Amino acid sequence: MKTSNTLSEVLARPDVWRGDCFPEASSLTQPSGYAALDAELPGGGWPRGTLTELLVDGAGLGEVSLLLPALCSICGNGDKLGKGDGGGWSLLVAPPYPPHAPAWAAAGVDLARLVVVTPAAGRRAAADALWAMEQALASAAPRAVLGWSATADARAVRRLQVAAGGSGALAFLLRPLRAAAEATAAPLRLQLSAAPQGRLGVQLIKRRGPPLAKPLWLTLPRPQAFHWRDHATALAGAPSAATAARSPSRPALA
Repeated sequence: MKTSNTLSEVLARPDVWRGDCFPEASSLTQPSGYAALDAELPGGGWPRGTLTELLVDGAGLGEVSLLLPALCSICGNGDKLGKGDGGGWSLLVAPPYPPHAPAWAAAGVDLARLVVVTPAAGRRAAADALWAMEQALASAAPRAVLGWSATADARAVRRLQVAAGGSGALAFLLRPLRAAAEATAAPLRLQLSAAPQGRLGVQLIKRRGPPLAKPLWLTLPRPQAFHWRDHATALAGAPSAATAARSPSRPALA
């Protein structure tokens, strides 16, 4: 029985990579829709079957617009988008504001393939949101899972990473910037910040490959301007989103 491996054999393993280069390209990636970003992501796109952390304070900097091209490809309207791998569905867990359905539809997302999970208010709301993410990923049913959490700890992140590993789905966890100082099991971490002229600053603070010293400055396809007014359209099957859309006093996620 062979008991030792040569260095070349070890480096050839898919779970091992050199610190000064990217690992072998994997087919389990989804183009982000931004050439500059894909050039810096291992495999050339968002990784499937693994957890990606997006660190951002507040909401509305462009964190959702950053993900829209990938989501449109997954659960998009084929008539609008043409070729793609549409047909799957996406799950949003505990978004900070109800999704603004007209903006998502205008971007090309098929609302019938978009599901929103909002935990009931209470002491367990944060834990319930993380549980919902983990169960969704473990089921391997959705093609993409986006979750927001201000309280996820290292144990919770590791559980999400393990659940994502068997799903083949895109998995994104949005956390506050303070989480950048914490150790994490997520192989890919991006720090987001506002930039002049409506652009988004993207700093890759962790990836399987060499460090990236300078941030990327991305121009995002922003949805058309909208106001907080009565909207007849709301996410199918999501009463909470419909209620929020009728309320002019509450912001919405677009």
